[in-house]
Amino acid sequence: MKKSLSYKTQPNIEFRQTLFWDVDPKTIDPEKHARYIIERILDFGEPDEVRWLFRRYPKQTIKEVMNLPRSQVHQKSKALWSLLLT
Repeated sequence: MKKSLSYKTQPNIEFRQTLFWDVDPKTIDPEKHARYIIERILDFGEPDEVRWLFRRYPKQTIKEVMNLPRSQVHQKSKALWSLLLT
């Protein structure tokens, strides 16, 4: 992901432990961990988390993360979001 991407100013949400099961959700920084957040929410996010994601990050950033060569987004999720992000 490119460093020059700008992030929209949105208040942070409290991330669910079940969404970020492998880390303490309170330690997640939306700017430093953008890729990680985007991948998890695209795969496992609830509607309010998805809304927050699209308010927080530009669509182009979400597309770039989803299409990275080693992206952790599941193929079925990629297929869905590819249709919705066109």
